[in-house]
Amino acid sequence: QVQLVESGGGLVQPGGSLRLSCVVSGLTLSSYAMGWFRQAPGKEREFVGSISKNGGRTNYAEFVKGRFTISRDNSKNTVYLEMNNLKPEDTAIYVCALDRVPSSMRATSQEALYDYWGQGTQVTVSS
Repeated sequence: QVQLVESGGGLVQPGGSLRLSCVVSGLTLSSYAMGWFRQAPGKEREFVGSISKNGGRTNYAEFVKGRFTISRDNSKNTVYLEMNNLKPEDTAIYVCALDRVPSSMRATSQEALYDYWGQGTQVTVSS
């Protein structure tokens, strides 16, 4: 059974930083690209960033470029989202997702191409 579990969320002041983790179990993570998405209250879920199976390719939404970084440690079956210079508009539930196609080299932003999703971790940016 594939499971994705996020952690690392919390309350942070504007300009602060957080590091989210997503631990994947039930398969070999090194065969899969991963993505991060977020959903703010009253808004649709949106793409944040993604990383290819070997970490060689990343893809970011415009609104996080230069502030967020995705990385992965396949030996730990874990993907990370480093978030810096956080803004109040970054407040949302952050969810990691697993690409549906093993061995693909893509890092896609298309939500429909992700098969498994975590429950999410809350990030609140407020003074």
